[in-house]
Amino acid sequence: MAFDRLPEKCFGLGRRVIASPQSSDLRRLIIQRSLSGIELLRRYGPQLGVPFGQPDILLTTGVLTTNGSTESWDILNTDNARNISVSGPKGVSSTLLLAIETLTSRITNDSFDINTPHILLNKTTFTDDFKAEFNSSVAINVLGSDGGNKSITVITFASMDNVLPVRDEDNSPFNVINGRVVLVQSSGAINNVSFTFDIFDEALGNPKCVFWNFSLFEGIGGWDDEGCELVHHPNKTVTCNCNHLTSFSILMSPYLPDDPALLFLLKYITYIGVGISIASLVICLIIEAVIWRKIRKNTTSYLRHVSIVNIAVSLLIANVWFIIGAFISDADEKDPPACITATFFIHFFYLALFFWMLASGLLLLYRTVNVFDGGLSKKSMLAIGFTLGYGAPLVTAIITIAVTQPKEAYIRYTGCWLNWDQSKALLAFVVPVLLIVVINLIILLVVIYKMLRRRVVANAAQAAERHVLVVIIRSLAVLTPFFGLTWGLGVGTMAKPNNRGIHVSFAFFNSLQGFFILVFGTLLDKKSTSAGSSSSGGLGFFRNRRRARDVFHVSSSDSGSSHSQHFTTLADSSGQSG
Repeated sequence: MAFDRLPEKCFGLGRRVIASPQSSDLRRLIIQRSLSGIELLRRYGPQLGVPFGQPDILLTTGVLTTNGSTESWDILNTDNARNISVSGPKGVSSTLLLAIETLTSRITNDSFDINTPHILLNKTTFTDDFKAEFNSSVAINVLGSDGGNKSITVITFASMDNVLPVRDEDNSPFNVINGRVVLVQSSGAINNVSFTFDIFDEALGNPKCVFWNFSLFEGIGGWDDEGCELVHHPNKTVTCNCNHLTSFSILMSPYLPDDPALLFLLKYITYIGVGISIASLVICLIIEAVIWRKIRKNTTSYLRHVSIVNIAVSLLIANVWFIIGAFISDADEKDPPACITATFFIHFFYLALFFWMLASGLLLLYRTVNVFDGGLSKKSMLAIGFTLGYGAPLVTAIITIAVTQPKEAYIRYTGCWLNWDQSKALLAFVVPVLLIVVINLIILLVVIYKMLRRRVVANAAQAAERHVLVVIIRSLAVLTPFFGLTWGLGVGTMAKPNNRGIHVSFAFFNSLQGFFILVFGTLLDKKSTSAGSSSSGGLGFFRNRRRARDVFHVSSSDSGSSHSQHFTTLADSSGQSG
């Protein structure tokens, strides 16, 4: 290879990066060969008299940093690929950045400009202070210069965030490069420079001012904040101040409440509420086990209780996995495989909760429209219920992880839950939930309308059937809006991450879902609980104690023995029917 034709040949290789979209292996090979040519220019250009005055190197670099090559850079950085040079840096991303820094320092012109689609280079001279804005995205202000004529060279990269990994000393998995990468060099000493970055994603917070340190991680390179500090962070920009020059940018992460009091309150509400929820669900399942034999006589009642049991089981398991995921997220050492597993099961069982609510709503609609008899058998309806209740969530959860995990965009940066910022995986939960809430509300309106038009009850069997349908209506009328409101607030925490009221409200409602299932799914069905009290020693014991208290209070009144006997009879009859 002729050294004086290196820029042209490197640029030719760069164009081939775009021309090979189907082969990631070929992309990586072309990137490595392009880097080899650029590194040769960095090391031997001065000896061979190859100037940097041509835009080809920046054009090539810009092509290598485009979005189409992101996956190749991720693999090269993950594999910790090594540069061919012995004296150069070990990491491939550091190799490219160091080559640009070195080649830029060799520009001899006092004033120099190169404007390419992905990189903007500007060199100028100043005496005291310097202030300029570049590419409408980065503003630089040099203060307190010691005088004298100096040159300053600024390179603004439009897509260098595709090349440089988000790797810092804290090894945080949550950070994202959320501004342009800007390289600043000067011929004189500068120890006070200010940068104002336009941020890419306004939903991110916790800004950190950083520079690329080539010596970190045994020479591989990484982001470092030494000598840089955050000055100001309004809504759309971040201002940093540093005491040295090199390549700078900002790291940001999804919003986390940084108020210790708020964090404590959220954890307190969540853990206490989830504990109450789990206890309520256990009580719910115990009651269902006690009354199970009594409710099997009526098909509709039996199917309703099958739905309630599976709703309770789904939420109980989801809560357990939620606690596991919280411990994984709070651990000092992150465990992505464990977090992915927890997220999958949380997603699956929360979806199962809603799909069983849909099954309950469809049962209500079917039994109402079918005029209480005939139609599908009990086994057929059970098969449909379990297919809908667990089959649909399983398919949704598997498709979600299969589509997003290969791109490493399945889970959030901040914890074990579905990602939103990169892949919108959370839509695989939000969309089904909202659809089910809407469908159940429509079913409720249709069923209530039909039952109001059909008020006449022909016999005791239809009266019992009507009672079961009324219980289902009452349960869905409360639980559907409640769950819809709860997860609506969950979406609100992402849309308005700085709103503390939404965070607190979501934590409160989310943690009490099990309690609402116990109250409105089981305890308000008086016939079921009375059936349990007559067949269970445990529930019957508490029922008998209540009757005894009623008898005692009425007998000790001043109304006379006849009134006492009358009220005692009423108390007993209400206990049998309630």
